Amino acid sequence: MITLAVPSKGRLKEQFDAFLGKSGIALKQTAGARGYRATVEGHPGIDVMLLSSSEIAAALAGGDVHLGVTGEDLIREAVPELEGRVNLLKGLGFGFADVVVAVPKSWIDVSTLADLDDICAAYAVRYKKRLRIATKYKQLTRSFFAHAGISDYRIVPSAGATEGAPTAGTAEAIVDITTTGSTLKANGLKILDDGVILKSQAQLAMSLGAEWNDEQRAIAAAFLKPLGVEI
Repeated sequence: MITLAVPSKGRLKEQFDAFLGKSGIALKQTAGARGYRATVEGHPGIDVMLLSSSEIAAALAGGDVHLGVTGEDLIREAVPELEGRVNLLKGLGFGFADVVVAVPKSWIDVSTLADLDDICAAYAVRYKKRLRIATKYKQLTRSFFAHAGISDYRIVPSAGATEGAPTAGTAEAIVDITTTGSTLKANGLKILDDGVILKSQAQLAMSLGAEWNDEQRAIAAAFLKPLGVEI
């Protein structure tokens, strides 16, 4: 058997079901609509786990599943260095969103990362503490900011509505995911001109940390071939 992790609910699940349907493949939940296991019709060697998107990313990173479907943003957050750990097999053409750096619109002189770096340095001098960045993407933020040479900041972990952090006074700027930017605008924020960290979409991914033998690879190959994927 191999294990395939797919979203348990929501639009991503519906879109993946539709994606499979185009190739004549269907998932069947084994314990009714609220079950967390499923099978793939015509592929008895595949055990399907229904998990949240973040759980799927963690399972791929830990080698707990063989294949998984989730957002690239979550995969890259869970596995900052993909090589040797997770192979992104196919972008699925849905679940598009951007991970971005956003600051208050009132910062009229701040439009680039270089401007933000200046603000961070000035903030540290004036207030004797580092400017706060609210985000749930700690790894992506650290890597992106390091590449941009920004160091005078600290991350404030966010598990809720990140875009509301500056208004609430819990952070000065944010790193968050957006599809249209409308929620950011509604909260008085703007995306930096060079502040797109990642253009994400749903990915079909393979965990290289899972145990693979020849039979399991054959099972995966038979499932993936109709989807236009070879391993």
